[in-house]
Amino acid sequence: MSLDRLMKRIDEIHNPSVAGLDPKLEYIPRFIQDKFFVMKGRTLEAAADAILAYNKALIDALYDIVPAIKPQAAYYEMYGWAGMRTLSETIRYAQKKGMFVITDGKRNDIGATMTAYAAAHLGTVEVDGISQIPFGADALTVNGYLGSDGITPLLDICEKQDKGIFVLAKTSNPSSGELQDQQINGTPIYSVMGDMCETWGKDQIGSYGYSAIGAVVGATYPKQLAQLRERLPHTMFLVPGYGAQGGGAQGVAAAFDMQGRGAVVNSSRAILCAWKKDPNCSETDFAGAARREAIRMRDDITSYLHSFT
Repeated sequence: MSLDRLMKRIDEIHNPSVAGLDPKLEYIPRFIQDKFFVMKGRTLEAAADAILAYNKALIDALYDIVPAIKPQAAYYEMYGWAGMRTLSETIRYAQKKGMFVITDGKRNDIGATMTAYAAAHLGTVEVDGISQIPFGADALTVNGYLGSDGITPLLDICEKQDKGIFVLAKTSNPSSGELQDQQINGTPIYSVMGDMCETWGKDQIGSYGYSAIGAVVGATYPKQLAQLRERLPHTMFLVPGYGAQGGGAQGVAAAFDMQGRGAVVNSSRAILCAWKKDPNCSETDFAGAARREAIRMRDDITSYLHSFT
């Protein structure tokens, strides 16, 4: 089961974190940008190539200490077809290094359209009888607020092609409560969505006791995070909002079970821009700075988890 592979890697390197590869061009050191601008001009293709070079260097610096990456699709789509090529190549490069890849796409549709999203990001497509892999991530974030019609097309791919999904439940953004905290018969909508994740995943429970159907639960809401961990014993959590958005390690600890499993915590800007925040760091050491921040994050989070201390 896909999320078993992620948890196995977490156990091996003692690090329940994921590096969010959400690169803007301004995050990229100037010497990398200039190299590709000279070759291809100030074009979308040059920008996408610079981002790919940056991503590969970060992956080289992180793969032995961070189990997974989470590229946000929007940051690649904004550079057009070349950006999507960079997304595809980033996924493949990380997987060759042994990293688990969660594409953050938050896809949301029904029927044939959701089936197409599932095939694009997790599955395969037939080209004149030949099966091809478009992007090939290990897991995908999805929006479940269209109900089962938007999730059912993914379940078959999760089972047959060893993939996983993370469904938005209690998101980390400030306005999430406008909808997600509203109640249905006394139960918050985010809890209802969590219960649906348990139902959707009941037939795909892996060896660690968690299903292929995870939930996105923000680090910025530690009380709700703790409530959902108790309520959803078979649902793994993807936890955004650590660091730049204000979530802290002590609150994040509530996402984990007593064995220190059941969650993976994302950090994007803090890792991507670590070189910018250190006044003594040369831009040529951007990958080293990312590694140092990833180690700091690992040590911060695991200091609150008994299984890692």
